[in-house]
Amino acid sequence: MNAPLEQAAGRQVAQLRDALCLELLYGSGLRVSELASLDIQQISLAEAEVRVLGKGKKERIVPLGSKSLLALEAYLPRRTELAHPRTGACDAQALLLGQLGKRLSVRWLQALVRRYGVLGAGRSDLHPHALRHSCATHMLEGGADLRAIQEMLGHSSLSTTQRYTHVSLDQLLAVYDRAHPLAQAPGPASKRRDGSAR
Repeated sequence: MNAPLEQAAGRQVAQLRDALCLELLYGSGLRVSELASLDIQQISLAEAEVRVLGKGKKERIVPLGSKSLLALEAYLPRRTELAHPRTGACDAQALLLGQLGKRLSVRWLQALVRRYGVLGAGRSDLHPHALRHSCATHMLEGGADLRAIQEMLGHSSLSTTQRYTHVSLDQLLAVYDRAHPLAQAPGPASKRRDGSAR
């Protein structure tokens, strides 16, 4: 293969890797340090899950969404194309490889998110933590239980998970109306503080 074609192939697999990084940060709510340290053996496509070693060396199982699975299936067969161009060497365990076949660093992943933040949202201040935050908030808005989100994100306390969520009073009241038995109480409709009927 000639040099221009090699460079084009390298760019293509790098785009697949970048897409996978973003999917895992947002789709599974991984910390950037957890993503950087992921090994291939921690991924199970069959079970659609990843074993993550979090803070304090605590291991947890995190589900992989359909988009993350598709990104993995696209990237994994081509991963070794990111081997060192001269020596062919690459980290045998690391899931995410840079152009020289070495494991990606936390700093590199932070720069990746900023770069795609500019391209996709016109924001140069986007940080991986914002994707993790969005994961938690969107799961809660979609009806997920706070404890399940706590487990998925690997938080030691529920108060940490609550700080990740931006839920308006209206959203909380809507969940209350759907789920709490007293919201369905018979009799005259009670009034909220804003004057609307329950």
